[in-house]
Amino acid sequence: MLSIVITLLVLDLKPPPHEPGRLLPALIAQWPTYLAYVTSYLYIAVVWLNHKAAFQRIQSMTRGLHWANLLVLFTTALLPWPTSIVASALAEDNEFDARVAAGLYTLVGSMLCLSFLWFFHVVGRHPDLLRADVEKDYFPNERIRAVVGAVVYLVAGVTGVLWTPVAAMIMSLVVPVFYAITSHGYVTLPDAAKHVLSRRKDRPR
Repeated sequence: MLSIVITLLVLDLKPPPHEPGRLLPALIAQWPTYLAYVTSYLYIAVVWLNHKAAFQRIQSMTRGLHWANLLVLFTTALLPWPTSIVASALAEDNEFDARVAAGLYTLVGSMLCLSFLWFFHVVGRHPDLLRADVEKDYFPNERIRAVVGAVVYLVAGVTGVLWTPVAAMIMSLVVPVFYAITSHGYVTLPDAAKHVLSRRKDRPR
């Protein structure tokens, strides 16, 4: 399903109307569409990574977990809609519409973070669903990542509505980057940082 959602994003990348010899400026003028596409593509790709990482640690399902998973997929599938709206609004250069579009985009992003929060909460309440080698507090700790994402989107939304929509879209890139770095868990981040630092120390100078 996530591969279909990613495919839907590319439908907004259309040849721009232009006069003969003016293709390059017309392509450059479509930069809001490219920004919205890259932001949403990265987010869905990172959702895919995090979704896979979560289910690598789950050995059985309950009805509640099925519904929590469906909620994650539902909010992910919404992303092409605000992506199209924000790209169109930024391209039309209407300040009010662009602010509304940025607010809508960050709202859907927040909904996706909150759906993951509920997913992690459900799994955290049922440690018996996890594989034997998974720490019991792994998924309860994962709720921190979901809250961080929701807060960043909230700040981005306020920034986009009250200040500039472009800044909101740039801030929205922070969320998928954060989720990519911590795709195997919030608690693994310190170990990953230590690994990178140790590799740098071992490099010959």
